Amino acid sequence: MLPPPSPALLGDRSLFPDLEARAYLAHAAVSPPSLPVRRAVLAHLGALSRQGAGYFGGALAQRDRLRQKLGALLGADASEVALVSNTSLGVTMVALSLPWRPRDRVLCFEGEFPANVTPWQRAAALFDLEFELASADAFRTRPDEAMADLEARLSRGLRVVALSAVQFQTGFKMPWAEIARRCHAHGAELFVDAIQACGAVPLDVTRDGIDYLVSGGHKWLMGLEGAGVLVARQAAAARFHPHLAGWLSHQEPFRFLTEGPGHLRYDRPFVESARRFEVGTLSAEGYAALEASVDLLTALGVEAIAAHVDSYLVALEAGLVARGFESLRSPTAAGRSSILGVIAPEGREGAAAWQRGLAAHGVVTSCPDGVLRFAPHWPNNFAREGAYVLGAVDALLRAQR
Repeated sequence: MLPPPSPALLGDRSLFPDLEARAYLAHAAVSPPSLPVRRAVLAHLGALSRQGAGYFGGALAQRDRLRQKLGALLGADASEVALVSNTSLGVTMVALSLPWRPRDRVLCFEGEFPANVTPWQRAAALFDLEFELASADAFRTRPDEAMADLEARLSRGLRVVALSAVQFQTGFKMPWAEIARRCHAHGAELFVDAIQACGAVPLDVTRDGIDYLVSGGHKWLMGLEGAGVLVARQAAAARFHPHLAGWLSHQEPFRFLTEGPGHLRYDRPFVESARRFEVGTLSAEGYAALEASVDLLTALGVEAIAAHVDSYLVALEAGLVARGFESLRSPTAAGRSSILGVIAPEGREGAAAWQRGLAAHGVVTSCPDGVLRFAPHWPNNFAREGAYVLGAVDALLRAQR
């Protein structure tokens, strides 16, 4: 029996009573489930164990609620929201369903997580597209030059620009709204992999001009693996070619199951919205968990979460830099997210050893591609954890000497 959950408060980890780490700083990898998330999963399983197929209507109603809540969180209408199993599948569905013309050009970015590169490479191979790579890190280190390069590429006729909202190593927050504005001025569309942003960085697809957005739910959204979200603006989704489709992609897909004989058909039109990407059975437990976590994030407010995490990282960054680490965090507030990536004093080769050493002290981090990554979320509290984290760093430095 789980204890009753207390209210969610910034800097309070009471909703994570079983979390063993002294400081859990790996939300950019996987977030541990909170008590409300765990209770939501148990409630779903309880209803399923009591009702079996009789709970089908309840599960559908839960997904409708979740689409509404995800739309509100991301600035989209619920009709523009689809539930997908993960980021990679969401990217693949969009990349393989756009109305491509031969020699259309698509731009991705060097240094990004492969989930937002590989599907576009496959689309290029399948549809005879021109695939290009630009430097993602140039937007952090040489922003004027990077934007000028993007403008030049757009002027030559890009069809789609596919970027990550937040760079997974450095934590740099890309200027996606300005990039969207420039894309639209040249007749291009913007696709955003937002898995390192949703839930911890303010984002609004309508305000910011994002045409397509995908995010898994197990990082900053604090749900479980296997449950994510895809947003496709209505005008864009209506143009999709259904290269990937399933029985739930059709309009009125449940009629033959609920209304008697005569409704089993294979020629129903496809849904002309993001919902056509819900091709089959979904992770019902995962979406029950995601609804509970979205409720927490909405109650706390993403802007408040971002400010809370920023104050944590500002203090932690100063302590690490004073100890010889190189910070990769943006010097400007506009470029900062909830990730602090640093290079160890001995270079990228030392990141994995630092990750293991800190874990032995109860400080959980991650180390993608030689970058030591610190990623706190709303339950973290620097006043409670900061001295211990930096003390663990000092202990490892003494051991090296």
